[in-house]
Amino acid sequence: MTDLARSARAYRALLASRVRSQSVYTTSFALDVLASVLTGAVEFAEVWIVFHNVRSLGGLTFPQICLLFGIAHVGFSFSQVLFGHVDRITRYLRAGTLDAFYLRPLSVLGQLVTSEVALRRVGWAALSVVVLGWALTAVDIAWSPATVLLLVLALISSIALFGALFVAAAGLQFFLVDAEEMTNAFTYGGRYASQQPASIFGPGLIVAFVFAVPVAFTGYVPMLGLLDLPAPAALPWLGPQFAWAAPLVAVWTWVLALGCWRLGTRHYQGGGG
Repeated sequence: MTDLARSARAYRALLASRVRSQSVYTTSFALDVLASVLTGAVEFAEVWIVFHNVRSLGGLTFPQICLLFGIAHVGFSFSQVLFGHVDRITRYLRAGTLDAFYLRPLSVLGQLVTSEVALRRVGWAALSVVVLGWALTAVDIAWSPATVLLLVLALISSIALFGALFVAAAGLQFFLVDAEEMTNAFTYGGRYASQQPASIFGPGLIVAFVFAVPVAFTGYVPMLGLLDLPAPAALPWLGPQFAWAAPLVAVWTWVLALGCWRLGTRHYQGGGG
C-alpha cells in the first residue's frame, strides 16, 4: 500500500468517526440542524425585508438578489461544513495540544480539517440550495451548456474560496493567537459582504471585498455572468465575462491561504509544556 493510499485510508477513518459521533444523539443532532435552518432563514429574512422597502438594490431585482444570495450562501455554508472549524485552532494553541498533531504521520492541516465535520450545519446548506433553486426558476437565464458549466464552476469556486479564507485565518492565528474575532471579520464578514451587490460598496469596501478578500467572486460576479448583465456604473470594468475568472480567483486565494498556513506552522515553536 502506498503512502498516499495509507493517508487516504486514515482520513476516511477519521471522517467516519466524526460522522458517527454526531449521529449518536439523534434528538440533539436534529435540534442542531433545525437551529442552523433558522439561522439561515433569519439571514434570508433580511433580504426579504429590504425588498419590502425598496424596489431594487444595486440595480438588481428581488429574484436576482436571491440568485446572488443563493450562490454565495451555498458556497459559504458548504465550506463551513468542511472548513468552518479550522480557524478555531486557537484552542489547540492555547492548550498546547497542537503538538499532538505533529506526532502523527499525517499533515497538520489535514488532521485539523478532519478533526470535525459540522453536519449540524447541513440545515443551513439545505436552505441555501432551496433559495438558489427558486431563484434559478424566477430569473431569466438563457440556458446553454456554457451557462450550466458557469453555474457549476461558480458554486465550486465559491466553496473553495470561502474554504481558503478559513485556512488563511487559521494560519494567521499562529501569530495572533487571541485574535479569532479579528479574522472572523474577514471570514464571516466576507460572507455577509458576498450576499450584497458589490455595486453598492464604497471605495474602501470595493478594495476590501473585491481585491483583498475577493468575496465578490463568490456570488455577485457569477450572477452577472449567468444573467449577462452589464457592468455596474460603480465598477465599469467588472463585466459579466469576469464570471469565468472565479475559479482562478479561488486558486489564487488558496495559494495565499496555504502561504499563510505554511508561514504560521514554520513560526510555531510548540506549546511550551
